[in-house]
Amino acid sequence: MTKPNHHIFADGELSRSESTLRIDTLEGDTEYLPVESVDSLYLHGQIDFNTRTLGLLNEHGVPLHIFGWKDYYKGSYLPKRGQVSGNTVVEQVRAYDDRRRLNIGQKMIRASIHNMRRNLVYYDGRRGDFSDAIASLDEFKDETADTDDINQLRAVEGNARSTYYDCFDQILRDPFELSKREYNPPTNEANALVSFLNGMVYTTSVSAIRKTALDPTIGFVHEPGERRFTLSLDIADIFKPILADRLIFRLVNRQQLSLSDFESELEGCLLTESGRMTVLEAFEETLDKTIEHPRLERKVSFKTLVQTDVYSLKKHILTGESYHPTERWW
Repeated sequence: MTKPNHHIFADGELSRSESTLRIDTLEGDTEYLPVESVDSLYLHGQIDFNTRTLGLLNEHGVPLHIFGWKDYYKGSYLPKRGQVSGNTVVEQVRAYDDRRRLNIGQKMIRASIHNMRRNLVYYDGRRGDFSDAIASLDEFKDETADTDDINQLRAVEGNARSTYYDCFDQILRDPFELSKREYNPPTNEANALVSFLNGMVYTTSVSAIRKTALDPTIGFVHEPGERRFTLSLDIADIFKPILADRLIFRLVNRQQLSLSDFESELEGCLLTESGRMTVLEAFEETLDKTIEHPRLERKVSFKTLVQTDVYSLKKHILTGESYHPTERWW
């Protein structure tokens, strides 16, 4: 059974108390958190911490994901890897440098488009007629097999995602609407939801990759850069339709969120603290849900599903075994 994530919203101080995490809030409350019970730690408030705290997280292999003002994702502190393998990193770089990069990228994009399409199929007839968009996604998915260039592959993915986002306004209950995808900052409530949950899927991918010997900075669809974990972006794109978008549709259409859960300022539209807590509670419940895996022949949680994708990629890079990015079957 996978360990749960832990989210801290309060402002205050995070410190080490022997082998336990101690959280002292500005309101005068104190909470003790056994570090061995945490998979990943998320800081959403203004939290002070020191090197002793980081040392404890490092000893137990707990990633720390930091969200700044109004929950903009700021970065992650990643502990030493549980697995260290120079051979794995060398092979990962070789895979990036040869024909395998395009083949891996094609599978990732096909899985991402497949998962977007499955969402539209579910809502087709329920919230609108999406037959044209579904047909377009089918064409884009087929087109990935004919690409011979990463830039061309990214263009196909971009066109597919644009077609997919164009359907959000029909799927979402009024008064929520996406209009068009906008971020940095998000301009309305639907964009705020997409941005926030995309960040959560990204950090989930970061944590999963850190449990392997793969290097998170060496992606296959996204170009390696100095400020992003591009492999995490690759994995996150596969799971955004499954973990983020379906949750957005559910929360909005079941009226678990309202416009009062958002606030608009000069910097754009963002979730309020109570809104973020509602979304995060539902997100963590989603990660903990289990489903029968046809290839593994056992039940796995959605969090484990992300991990199996990363392990499958690692096996492919090291042994040539087929890579199986998740294409929603349920």
